[in-house]
Amino acid sequence: MNKDVEKILTKNFGDKKGVNISKAKYDQVKNMIMDKMKKQDTITMSELSEYVKSQLKNFDGKVGWYFMAVKLDLEVKNLIERVPNKLPQTLRLK
Repeated sequence: MNKDVEKILTKNFGDKKGVNISKAKYDQVKNMIMDKMKKQDTITMSELSEYVKSQLKNFDGKVGWYFMAVKLDLEVKNLIERVPNKLPQTLRLK
């Protein structure tokens, strides 16, 4: 990977460390998540993950891994939240 690539350190819950990833990839995945969630009141995590994967077929990297890192970061930043007492895990905008 190019050393000049701008990076972002994601956040995670509790004492867990975030990950240092390309800001461009972070923004790409974040935009997919936020755009989809603006169109629905709630969505399951698996539905959202499948949507992101289907939209980023030519993504350079493992979309599922980036999805989880960005999703957790958005939760910690209070942009999205898990719907309490709802299984499978369901998300909504905060």
